[in-house]
Amino acid sequence: MTIASGKVLSINITHVIHEGEWTGSEGRTGIDKRPSQLRVALKNDGVEGDVVVDRKHHGGYDKAVYAYAHEDLVWWEGELGLKLTNGKFGENLTTSGVDVTHAVIGQRWAIGSSILEVSQPRIPCRVFAGFWKRPTLIRDFTKVGRPGAYLRIIQEGDIGPGDPIEIVHSPSHGITISDLFLAKSGDRSLIAEIAKVPEISRSIRDWAEKVMASNHQVEESGDE
Repeated sequence: MTIASGKVLSINITHVIHEGEWTGSEGRTGIDKRPSQLRVALKNDGVEGDVVVDRKHHGGYDKAVYAYAHEDLVWWEGELGLKLTNGKFGENLTTSGVDVTHAVIGQRWAIGSSILEVSQPRIPCRVFAGFWKRPTLIRDFTKVGRPGAYLRIIQEGDIGPGDPIEIVHSPSHGITISDLFLAKSGDRSLIAEIAKVPEISRSIRDWAEKVMASNHQVEESGDE
């Protein structure tokens, strides 16, 4: 079933590769992304023309494309009293009309000739804070809970600004980007449900199972 949803406001790719103390273990980062006026290909687990330097923490199958909602960008503008441009969150897709925060894990979006699948939330890091020159950004971003979503490329294709986003599949389990972000931020109330989600990444499943095993050991210790 296809559900009419929102649209792509911009496709953002690396504009400048920054170097410096704040750029992480690689000493370089492609987080500075800005809108492209052209259609862009999504292929080989990435966005054509974009640069992902730290392959250990970014990019790859489960983090091929990062989407952030313009509605959340506008919220941050009001909160900070700043003008924020599309791409400022390091996102490849700036969307409109899609509730990215509450997108169900495994939900599929048809955009242009591509199909993308919601996989996991973005977890803030010191590179993000350094790019914004805001030392408290990791804490602020976590507290606010508007993380944006990483997506897998299920069907390679090309996309352009203004393309509609159609939700063509949404799993029934109901676990969302927000639920997973809260769990990664310390709220373990849904950890058992998260571990069962078929569409979560291997790394997230391993983490969830490790947390559950640790909790079980604590419970057993408490019963002695």
